[in-house]
Amino acid sequence: MSGTAPWWRSAVIYQVYIRSFADGNGDGVGDIAGIRSRLPYLESLGVDAIWINPWYESPMADHGYDVADYRAIDPLFGTLAEAEQLIEEAHEHGIRVIPDIVPNHTSDRHAWFQAALAAGPGSAERERYVFRPGRGPNGAEPPNDWVSCFGGPAWTRLPDGEWYLHLFAPQQPDLNWEHPEVRAEFESILRFWFGRGVDGFRIDVAHGLVKDPELPDLPPREEPAGVLGPLSRRENTDQRVRQHLDHPHWDRDEVHDIYRAWRKVADEFPGDRSFVAEAWADTPERLAAYVRRDGLHTAFNFDFLMASWDAKDLRAVIDDSLSMLGAVGAPATWVLSNHDVMRHPSRYGRRTVRRWVANEPYRPEGPLDLERGRRRARAAALLMLALPGGAYIYQGEELGLPEVEDLPEAVLQDPIWERSGHTDRGRDGCRVPLPWSGRTAPYGFSPAGASAAPWLPQPANWAEFSVQAQTGDDTSMLELYRAALRLRRELLALGDSTLTWLKAPDGVLAFGRAPGFACVVNLSAEAHPLPEHTSLLLSSRPVEGGLLAPDHAVWLAV
Repeated sequence: MSGTAPWWRSAVIYQVYIRSFADGNGDGVGDIAGIRSRLPYLESLGVDAIWINPWYESPMADHGYDVADYRAIDPLFGTLAEAEQLIEEAHEHGIRVIPDIVPNHTSDRHAWFQAALAAGPGSAERERYVFRPGRGPNGAEPPNDWVSCFGGPAWTRLPDGEWYLHLFAPQQPDLNWEHPEVRAEFESILRFWFGRGVDGFRIDVAHGLVKDPELPDLPPREEPAGVLGPLSRRENTDQRVRQHLDHPHWDRDEVHDIYRAWRKVADEFPGDRSFVAEAWADTPERLAAYVRRDGLHTAFNFDFLMASWDAKDLRAVIDDSLSMLGAVGAPATWVLSNHDVMRHPSRYGRRTVRRWVANEPYRPEGPLDLERGRRRARAAALLMLALPGGAYIYQGEELGLPEVEDLPEAVLQDPIWERSGHTDRGRDGCRVPLPWSGRTAPYGFSPAGASAAPWLPQPANWAEFSVQAQTGDDTSMLELYRAALRLRRELLALGDSTLTWLKAPDGVLAFGRAPGFACVVNLSAEAHPLPEHTSLLLSSRPVEGGLLAPDHAVWLAV
């Protein structure tokens, strides 16, 4: 890879869901001390950076995405001094640090919101948020029909009669990004953390900051046919464009003015500081608008995450992503799992149902064949890491962790569970603490003799998934990831450049990258001969008889 291109154009970034990564003090919750203790592991894995989910002071109504103080570390995770130590030590290990930033909303315990409650209707303090009188007799009905992403209405009424907007939980009131104080405050927060050495930010709900000032009701929506059965990618895209219309609170054009100002802040600091947007957009063209040359640097590619295990669908996603992002000079990013969706071995092990609507659950359905899911996950890893641009690895993905789908209802903590009236189990199944070592829980997640059990229970069969169990086993998922990341650093062909599609049988994806590299993935039900090559660099499973088996991927020198 070129040494002159900015690091973020080809970086492999490891997502640390801090509560579940490593517990340093024995209270059953992951923390900064735990991350610091595992930096040698992350370096040996071969990642370029870590993205850390929110570590700010928070009442934890949504596990840190309800921020009370953006300049303080929550005591559950450590201290500001420990965060500064982590940044310094990570840099010594060659690892950059990218915290989350949560700009769409604050906690209801934030000083601004508390001041707004105390000041009352019509006050200047309330102008920083979205307060409105209600509709109907005595204003008893919400100002409009918007709904919370966590279930229920997006409005809560206060004793003084006014309503406030929260597109997520009631404890997460939405900020008013038309207010100059809001914009100035977040630019100050960025400078606070850039000055402490962070290398960038992941922007939560990047598409949701700006609302239509008229706060109109939602437009009529067609039910996506993809919920009932598969659609072509073009049919899905056309339907998504129709549904977007001029959405009153998602992906509005005005949001880009905010990010142009943020880009200027990042450019004040040395070292290629960067942003990645969590932006749910209806089309690749809409996504590309976030990463124009004067805007953000990269954006998550959720189309790739949600694509079916189908050669035509995946190729269309790859082509559209590279084309639209390349047109604005931005690299693509690729991601298979994160803290909000079912882990991909469990997705790929069952029939998937595509839901193309932003901020709604993406829930595959049908019986689980986990062995098939694991085979596909291994092949998907080689596909993702061979594509041009950057990639994100969600903690535990490199261990092949499946979704934990049988958590007892009594332990579920995701606010979606309560807000949905116990109809949606939420995201806890992909957030179970990692297994590091040993034969029984907590599998090295907490130190020996810890005073508390992990905040979510770990399955009894997770010993086989631990870092200790997989290290040195060439057939393990962990060693496959280590080998792939090592080759990705060594091979000039990989990283941020282009690809050329190669002729391949139906159901097979094959592409070349210069110099002298090819990736071939068999998504069909039949085995196919390997193409001509000079050597086999890496394989997701053993090659038998010169054939590429179903759900099998290889890297070749050609």
